[in-house]
Amino acid sequence: MSRIVEFYLGAVPDAEGRKIEQIWSWDYSELEYVHDYIQWLFPLTDASNFNSKAPILTESDIEQFRVSDKLKGQLLTSFKIMLGFYGLQCIENDNNIEIKLADTFEVRKQEWLQWGDHNHLRITRILKSLKLLGLEQYAQAFFRCLEQIYNVEKGSIDPRSYQFWKHAVM
Repeated sequence: MSRIVEFYLGAVPDAEGRKIEQIWSWDYSELEYVHDYIQWLFPLTDASNFNSKAPILTESDIEQFRVSDKLKGQLLTSFKIMLGFYGLQCIENDNNIEIKLADTFEVRKQEWLQWGDHNHLRITRILKSLKLLGLEQYAQAFFRCLEQIYNVEKGSIDPRSYQFWKHAVM
């Protein structure tokens, strides 16, 4: 079993000695100012430009996530935590998934909804990772919400960031 799968199952810590449950318990300040966890919560097949200790997904890792309800459930927990950070929420009814603005959006958007913010890179990573690891419906729902935000909050999101998001879910 690979390190990222073991991390996601809560068996081993990340490169900094933090278990997934510890990261999940962080407040919004820690989620904003610590920069080396996002690559563990939302791994990709490419090496990170910002975290040389970040895991790189293998085909075996991807397959394990795609077939394991436990791993997908853990990934969904990570996603919902980040949605809260952004002031968003996930509404699930039957097979319909919708990401909507939460009551906290007006406050939370101050943290990330500004031109060139590093959270826009995080969002690209989240979208790609969700799609890759078997939660494409959630990635699509997240993008639809981001698209609405992009259209309403004119000038707060660089059009290049929006294009990265769009490309991540295609």
